Amino acid sequence: MIEERVSTHIYRQKQMLTKEELEARESLCVHEQPPYCNAACPLKLDVKAMTAAIAAGDFDRALGLYEKITPFPHLLAAACEAPCEAECKLCGLGEGVSVRALESAAVTWGTKAKGRSLLRKKPTKIGIFGADLMTVFLAGELAKKRYTVSLFCAQSGPEDLMARCIPDQAEAVRQAAARTLAAMDLELCWNTDPAEEYRQRGEEFRIRAAAFSVARTLYPQIAPDPAVMVSRDHGLITGPAQGVLDAAFAAKKAALSADRMAQNLDPANTRGQEGSLETRLYTSLEGVAPSRRIPITDQESAIAEARRCIQCHCDECVKGCAYLQHYQKFPRILTREIYNNVSIIMGDHMMNKPINACALCGQCKVLCPNGYDMGEICRIARENMVFTGKMPLAPHEFALMDMLFSNEEAFLARPQPGFDRCQYVFFPGCQATAVAPATVRAAYRDLCARLPGGTALMLGCCGAISHWAGRYELTDQTRSFLREALARLGDPVIIAGCPTCKQELEFTGLEVRGVWEILERIGLPETAVAKPRPVALHDACGARGDPDTQASIRRIASALGCQVADTPYSGDRAPCCGYGGLTQYTNREVAKKMTDQCLQRSDLPYLSYCMACRDRFAREGRESMHLLELVYGTAADHCPDISAKRCNRLGLKQQLEKEIWNLEVTEMDLGFTIEYTPEAEALMDDRMILKSDVAAVFQNLRRTGEAILDSETGLSVTRSRQGNVTFWVKYRETETGYRVFSAYSHRMKVVARK
Repeated sequence: MIEERVSTHIYRQKQMLTKEELEARESLCVHEQPPYCNAACPLKLDVKAMTAAIAAGDFDRALGLYEKITPFPHLLAAACEAPCEAECKLCGLGEGVSVRALESAAVTWGTKAKGRSLLRKKPTKIGIFGADLMTVFLAGELAKKRYTVSLFCAQSGPEDLMARCIPDQAEAVRQAAARTLAAMDLELCWNTDPAEEYRQRGEEFRIRAAAFSVARTLYPQIAPDPAVMVSRDHGLITGPAQGVLDAAFAAKKAALSADRMAQNLDPANTRGQEGSLETRLYTSLEGVAPSRRIPITDQESAIAEARRCIQCHCDECVKGCAYLQHYQKFPRILTREIYNNVSIIMGDHMMNKPINACALCGQCKVLCPNGYDMGEICRIARENMVFTGKMPLAPHEFALMDMLFSNEEAFLARPQPGFDRCQYVFFPGCQATAVAPATVRAAYRDLCARLPGGTALMLGCCGAISHWAGRYELTDQTRSFLREALARLGDPVIIAGCPTCKQELEFTGLEVRGVWEILERIGLPETAVAKPRPVALHDACGARGDPDTQASIRRIASALGCQVADTPYSGDRAPCCGYGGLTQYTNREVAKKMTDQCLQRSDLPYLSYCMACRDRFAREGRESMHLLELVYGTAADHCPDISAKRCNRLGLKQQLEKEIWNLEVTEMDLGFTIEYTPEAEALMDDRMILKSDVAAVFQNLRRTGEAILDSETGLSVTRSRQGNVTFWVKYRETETGYRVFSAYSHRMKVVARK
């Protein structure tokens, strides 16, 4: 029995990851990196969101997004140099999205939201002396920030000002910009001499105002960089813009400086990342067809052009992983939540279920362009919570007890008769002995007959179960146990029948080969008769990163006449069947989704080389076979339940001991019979209650005589606590024993009052 954590447990403390390690792992996830078009825009326009709004026909929302970056949307839309267009991913397939035309569409057909700003007018005064394109944008930016702004210029009005600032733009654009300026909450001082006004009122702004701006044309002797604060005496000096976009960007920088000065803050600090930036976003173009721009003449054509946008994002891991799809969170977010969950000292650990639901299969690491391994995060979290006593035993207890059964009662480690030390040992794995004992028996007899130097047999579990559960102490004990057993056999070459066992048994330091490699070397047996058939080959996650195994499996399958169809997400990209990481024990809903996702890739019969995969596919009603079944002409049991799996393991051990080593096998006699209704057997399999658990309950009943009668059903109910669990059985007595109608269990103790 494995000791259960008690409620009064005092937790030990151990940091899961250092802050630097956590941030380094999180930085690998690029999901939240800006799209290429967004990153290219110095004004930080959310091009992706604006395009999506237009694609949905929501021009009002598109205009709202556009107005966030500029006080003069008509002007910017008409004259923006649009560096975002050159960065569009579609440029590599044809023509990129016409972002500038979509901006104009938003301005043309979008309706500005009505209503006054809820922000109060700020009393702080800011003076702007002289009018050029940049100072006009600056006045608008400061007005949006609700400052009291005075603009001194020589022009006679908004139309005259725009004619001077943007003479090369169409009349309609100038008029729209003039209307926008006139509607702003500004003090517009027309027909003034800005230089004279500065001489007369500059001191007033230097003393009483938080900031002021002077057009560089008025002070050519002052030559700092445009829109950069020089000193409190000189304020913000504007410079000649290289275009409308440059002027708008310089004004935005200047407005931020003025805003910080108004708050008595250093304008050079905490400004964030300004201007265009580099993005690490990865977006796959797989399945995207080349296309050309659609000329925009009306709303329908604008919508059609916007729908060409592929909404650049990175979800490579999510597309292939049912676990991430279920929790709808990207690895960076999930990692942070898991880290916080592990760090909780007392209280509810709400992320335990997601931590235990991951298959630890490593698919995400292969799919991610930066190799983000969510499985490694979950495995580290499990080990940490086991070490600190925060991880309850319940989610993994049945699987761990099953492992102990494989390595105790059902364990076998014997040399081939006639040998004291063997050159090889066949290690089929606990799932193969549970699901397909006849196949294991045939394979071992074949290897004994055809391999020189003797082939020993070891029936047991490689320790993957405790490793997945994070029970590192039990893993170490299992490894020591197996290492000693292998030493007694002469440290032979290990022939693994399971890719996960092949991977796990590397700890031994011995040579580990897959049985498929051996069969390729010595040739297939006579039982391997070619029967042409199309199959979908499912690569086991235990073979991820093992191209030799994957290639060997395909060659053997071809030799057996199989017409192998590599499904989407084959090879290293293959998903887990739902058994890995003990997901089927901790979260059946996620495990079911994993299995379904595997089976959605093809309608063909499935061929696998992991017995757990073969079993899970068969349980979903798909024709499923293991490669060794085809090699040896055997058939696995059809979906054995948990009790049958244990019987298969123990029965295989006893059969081989009797047939090969001539050992006497003593079968236990309970002294009574137990019958089960079909409904009871289905319930017990679903609730992970073994027939041996029920037998122990009846043995306790015969010792104590404790039972109660359910008057409504006429059934008796008895119980017995075994390990950490109390089992309850509803039954009726028969002439020779008992007939079971139902069974259930609780992690509870029943204490009789005296």
